[in-house]
Amino acid sequence: MTFSERTVHQIRRAMGNTPGLSERPLYSGVAFMVQGNMCCGMLDDNLVVRVGPDTYDAALQEPHARPMDFTGRPLPGFVFVERAGFASSALLKQWVDRGVSFVRTLPPKS
Repeated sequence: MTFSERTVHQIRRAMGNTPGLSERPLYSGVAFMVQGNMCCGMLDDNLVVRVGPDTYDAALQEPHARPMDFTGRPLPGFVFVERAGFASSALLKQWVDRGVSFVRTLPPKS
């Protein structure tokens, strides 16, 4: 399965002109980085959001969210969100903002 270019475009719009924003290929998707730290992206047909350890359990309680487990083992602090969970621009923006908010707490990477 491949990722949706349309959704990637919507993520770009939701990210706006976030300072330090860059994109990188991510397996069968794309990752959005802020100051070198991944904050969100698309992997196959799932939105990936880095929510961090403190809000991880709460994020998993959100509709259509589940642990990011593409290797068969959950990656702590990251969640997958199924398409229904970011179907509107407002929902997508909320998830993207969560990822950006978390990575702003991390030191920049070069």
